[in-house]
Amino acid sequence: MSTLEGWIEVCEVDDIDEEDVIRFDHEDRTFAVYHSDKGKFYATDGFCTHEKVHLSDGLVMGHTIECPKHNGRFDYTTGQGKKAPICEDLKTYPVQVESGKIYIKID
Repeated sequence: MSTLEGWIEVCEVDDIDEEDVIRFDHEDRTFAVYHSDKGKFYATDGFCTHEKVHLSDGLVMGHTIECPKHNGRFDYTTGQGKKAPICEDLKTYPVQVESGKIYIKID
């Protein structure tokens, strides 16, 4: 567990390549954690809002994640749906990097 109160440790910074996404499961929830081409980290709910396919299997392009099932797209920095069939935005979560580790705050 994290030494930062209320923050959950996800992984080491080096565990996510630039312009990539990983799956992170915590208790009964799942998240997608992204490493942008600018070196920043972001987190969203893990499943596409259209058909509940996990976004970690999708393609990261710039600040966009493309769902692997129907090619809907989200801006993972804001959660905003960008391409049909997406009709509901993703929830986003604060991310913090400390001592080479990535943490998210989910509550």
